[in-house]
Amino acid sequence: MESENASINLTFTHRGTTHPLSLLPDATLAYLHDRLEELTSVPPENQKLLYKGKKTVGSAASISEAGLKDGMKVQLIGATAEELGGLKATESEHQRKERILRERAQKAPVKARATGPSSLAASDAAYTFQRIEPLPHLPNPDAARALLTKLANDPAVRHVMARHRFAVGVLTELAPHEQPHLLGLNVNAGQAIKLRLRTDAYDGFRLYKDVRRVLCHELTHNVWGDHDNNFKELNSQLNRDVAEFERARATGAHILSGRRPEFSHAGSALEAEAQEYVFGGAYTLGGTGTSDLGDSPEERRRKVLEATMNRLREEEKELEDRCGTAAGHS
Repeated sequence: MESENASINLTFTHRGTTHPLSLLPDATLAYLHDRLEELTSVPPENQKLLYKGKKTVGSAASISEAGLKDGMKVQLIGATAEELGGLKATESEHQRKERILRERAQKAPVKARATGPSSLAASDAAYTFQRIEPLPHLPNPDAARALLTKLANDPAVRHVMARHRFAVGVLTELAPHEQPHLLGLNVNAGQAIKLRLRTDAYDGFRLYKDVRRVLCHELTHNVWGDHDNNFKELNSQLNRDVAEFERARATGAHILSGRRPEFSHAGSALEAEAQEYVFGGAYTLGGTGTSDLGDSPEERRRKVLEATMNRLREEEKELEDRCGTAAGHS
């Protein structure tokens, strides 16, 4: 009986600080979370515990039922109450400005302009990310900051934000273990945009262009909350703007933004985007494995376009399924 009532000694690590705890096996998880709040100031609802053998149980369950055993080392991840209060204050500070910018963008669309690097006027400097914030408790925050900074300074992204008058308070990241199903999140129409930068195993970062496409998706939520046709039209336009800008920049050309004349027959925003990607220079024809040797050039073009549209549909579906914005957009 004594062994059953023997204390379980655990070691909790939070942001480099170690906290040893000795608990009875029948102590509840709720009690454990309260003790951890006393030690770290991280509220129970924000505490994430990482350890081997973790079991999904309710807060009323005992620590032994949750898989915690004597001698275990547990990593605690979560923001403190003070940090959460600071984020809320920051969001309140930017809320009015973001609402005004969003309403202005809806009422007075920007006219087409040149897409070359010189097209960003000094007045466009307001349409940017006001702060870059990697998560300091995750591995290699300097690399995360470099990736966020690259996204914020990406000439195509800056062009899109200026053209559509987008401004964002904070550009930060999502931790894979905290919301594993999400790739992106837009908080209150641009107060903060959170992107999944890292792989699930924390052994590297996701492909830059994949993250940038998620960023375009979340920027669209500055205007439209739900994934409806209005959202799809604007999201496709942002991706076409990026492809068109990069093609013009690579060739040194200055062409007007918007749909190219030869694509004006496109039946949908997605088809226009696919044509821009395939025939506008983002993708090269040939070597796709989708054409027969006897196909005419027009048939090969059709097959490449169809394959690209299918890929874009799959990408859009994944982004919508793994976007945390629509339900909580305000």
